[in-house]
Amino acid sequence: ERESFGQPIFNHQAVQFRLSDMATQIEAARQLIRHAACMKDAGLPCLKEAAMAKLFASEMAERVCSDAIQVHGGYGYVSDFPVERIYRDVRVCQIYEGTSDIQKILIARAL
Repeated sequence: ERESFGQPIFNHQAVQFRLSDMATQIEAARQLIRHAACMKDAGLPCLKEAAMAKLFASEMAERVCSDAIQVHGGYGYVSDFPVERIYRDVRVCQIYEGTSDIQKILIARAL
């Protein structure tokens, strides 16, 4: 467990706030994805909801990974730690199956 100023980093309020924000964003993405999936399963049109879920989840994943690297400090950039690989891998989520800009176009057209 990483320490800073003689105590575990989790004891620092700034780290707790960052982790709380990360957990909230992850849960919001899950709910958007579940909502779009339920609509699809019910045979309802869900282009807008699917685009919203992909846009939010892919951009959120990059933000959360970036924050995780910040929490890890210098270790976040070391290839021995999974967070470094995940950060590189998550970038493609904003590209495949339609870039974030394409998702925004789909959402705007559906409004």
